[in-house]
Amino acid sequence: MINRSNKDYWLVGIQFLLFLIFLIPSKFHFFVADYLRFPSLLLSIIGFLIVLVALFNLDKSLTAFPTPKNNSELITSGLYKYVRHPIYNGILLTVFGYSIYSASILRLIISLLLLILFYFKTHYEEYKLSQKYPDYFAYKARTGRFIPKL
Repeated sequence: MINRSNKDYWLVGIQFLLFLIFLIPSKFHFFVADYLRFPSLLLSIIGFLIVLVALFNLDKSLTAFPTPKNNSELITSGLYKYVRHPIYNGILLTVFGYSIYSASILRLIISLLLLILFYFKTHYEEYKLSQKYPDYFAYKARTGRFIPKL
């Protein structure tokens, strides 16, 4: 039985709520030059593809909750070889890219809130992962959280 805390449910609940708000059409827009529209849409598509690949990499270890599943294993291959949280990276590229493409102030604010949420969620998630996997500390030392280590 997975031992999830209230914090797990709050973090996922806030994330889901932000995703729902992101879908709301906004009446408040900012100026975006035409030459930025295609690159921002491309950024969004690349982010979505990163999410799909990372979901595939996780396989049976996939969960939306920060606490790992009982039958999960530490994944350090695929995109996880380069960054510890490629799903969050992909989501952020998708939402920021689409926020710029749609020139939506609301979506840009939601994207910033997701960035902040993922920062805190990853701290908690990494604490939980280090409790379950003794090798997590070595993995963490050699792999960037959001940006690959050079």
